Amino acid sequence: MLRKMVYLIPSFALVALLTASHIDSSPIQKSEKSQPDESSVPSGRTLEEVVQIPMVVKGLFKDTQILLEGTVFRQERGGPFPLVVLSHGNWSPIERRTHGRDRFEKQSQEFLKRGFAVVIPMRRGYAKSEGDCTEDFSNRSNRDLYPAGLESAKDLLATVRFMETQPYIDGSRLLLAGQSAGGFASLAAASQGVDGVLGVINFAGGRRPPGQSPQWELSRAMEKFGRTTKVPTLWLYAENDSRFSPACIKEMHDAFQKAGGNAKLVMLPPFGKDGHYLFHSEHGLPIWTKEVDQFLAEIGFPLKR
Repeated sequence: MLRKMVYLIPSFALVALLTASHIDSSPIQKSEKSQPDESSVPSGRTLEEVVQIPMVVKGLFKDTQILLEGTVFRQERGGPFPLVVLSHGNWSPIERRTHGRDRFEKQSQEFLKRGFAVVIPMRRGYAKSEGDCTEDFSNRSNRDLYPAGLESAKDLLATVRFMETQPYIDGSRLLLAGQSAGGFASLAAASQGVDGVLGVINFAGGRRPPGQSPQWELSRAMEKFGRTTKVPTLWLYAENDSRFSPACIKEMHDAFQKAGGNAKLVMLPPFGKDGHYLFHSEHGLPIWTKEVDQFLAEIGFPLKR
């Protein structure tokens, strides 16, 4: 049975579990919203919903339907809202089994302030999402970064299709955003020409397979993504990113741009001990939100502050 959990959050402090409603999962359609008593829901609060996202995985002999775990943050009233699909980075095999879902609560709050709803899908093999992880470099087939990125993008595309069915979402105004491997997957997904996607925000995006030159592999993949990406993209990196050097970042960006992609690169000053995690830090919020606000204005998203 498909379960959906709804939390009521004032100023993003979790205060009450409203409902945990069971929904028939055969066949799987859009999940039905819980219906709390209107008199018990104070105005201006935020809902956190745990959702299960249906995805079909193509197989050699048969297709398999699985469920991805996702987190939705949205205002309880209003809408339909533009949507940010916010994607996490890569985790170690142990973390995938033991770490709970990524919530990005404070980061999501910044997007909600600007009038968005946010969904954070856990890709296959992460947290409680079903299916085999496609981002494990012990599998040599995952080391060619262009098809590996497209495989991760399938999880994001399934998320978009699911969220477009929700009555509180405006499917014509979508943003893809992600950090590290999530930024890489977001760029890969945008290269597939997704209807409704108006832009991509890439926070320190990339992938680093062991034993290979990250610049050569990443630049080749970014070039291929750039060939077919038709929407503007914002690339945010810090100078002291432990995963990707300034030279590597510039090479990725140049490859994407020269192939026809529209990419604005913002190289931020060194942040903390490792700028790769600027997006994760509460202290990074005023840094990246300034650049995001400018990007949103450039691509036509009115800001609701």
